[in-house]
Amino acid sequence: MHLQNLHLVNFKNYVEADIPLSKGINCFVGNNGAGKTNILDAVHYLSMCKSYMNVVDRQNIKFEEPFFVIQGEWQKEDQVISIHCAVKTGSKKVFRRNKKEYEKLADHIGQFPAVMISPYDRDLISEGSDLRRKWMDGIISQFDRKYLDDIVKYSKVLAQRNALLKNMAEHRLFDRESIEVWNVQMAELGHRIHDKRKQFLEAFIPVFQKHYNSIGNVSELVELNYRSQLNERPLDELLLEFERKDAHTRYSNAGTHKDDLLFEIKGHPVKKFGSQGQQKSFIIALRLAQYEWLKQKLGVTPVLLLDDIFDKLDHDRVKRLMTLVADHFFGQVLVTDTDEDRVRQIFSSNDLESKIFKVADGAIE
Repeated sequence: MHLQNLHLVNFKNYVEADIPLSKGINCFVGNNGAGKTNILDAVHYLSMCKSYMNVVDRQNIKFEEPFFVIQGEWQKEDQVISIHCAVKTGSKKVFRRNKKEYEKLADHIGQFPAVMISPYDRDLISEGSDLRRKWMDGIISQFDRKYLDDIVKYSKVLAQRNALLKNMAEHRLFDRESIEVWNVQMAELGHRIHDKRKQFLEAFIPVFQKHYNSIGNVSELVELNYRSQLNERPLDELLLEFERKDAHTRYSNAGTHKDDLLFEIKGHPVKKFGSQGQQKSFIIALRLAQYEWLKQKLGVTPVLLLDDIFDKLDHDRVKRLMTLVADHFFGQVLVTDTDEDRVRQIFSSNDLESKIFKVADGAIE
């Protein structure tokens, strides 16, 4: 599977752009701020129905314009499939496959997988649990439609339960009968989500550990530990236990929305005890494992998006990553970099053919 063409209108800094892509390696070179990353982000839109950088759709419209359009033609097996994404201020996002609009955006997820490796990925280590849950959910959702449905439903039930808690606090009353309606739904959905996350991680962790050992400088014990209140007790019991606290805080304090992934190296948190090099290896290994996992589960080769990583990685890690490219572990690859000579040297030294695009002020050549 690969993306043949990419067409942009009013997307971020692009008035209009047509990009004919190679099914192999595509390099976008130019100064910082030229719009290289925006090209990768457009591909992410066509894959996941949202931006990798900014999930508020209207903020991705070019300044002072009323809409943006991203269109791409995917070659998948013996078919060419046109995907059209349009966002207009004040209107809902439109996604079409071969001119037919999706009833639900969830129906598109997993059809055209893409994996991004970006300097922003460090946020997975440094930021809060919400980002790590979304990363995990984003992988599982691409091959398990029922899981995606459960995540969406759980979010709605949680919002309703929190709204009820707030309303009851404002009226200085606690209606156990009303809250129990949401408890039943939340417990049922929460247990299914928890079980799927556990199953996923049990199989995913060995793949991650394999890639860490291949990309890191030495073999080290790295772990992903799933922290969840549901590891110890059923959610229906937890909701009753936290009832008084929920009423006081006006918020649901128990559930899978409190889950987290602990990133550890040699038994200690990577965030505090991992060196800069170890953290970089950790993140790249996560993404490579994500890539391999989706490739196996979906039966198609995802597009790999490498955003400005050659400037952030040392020579050894770049070399190991390029070995995977040379071994055809990846399919189509889109790369951004500020240094054209560096890009040419990296790919020529690995006997890899690449197509180079020069990007300057929203223009692509």
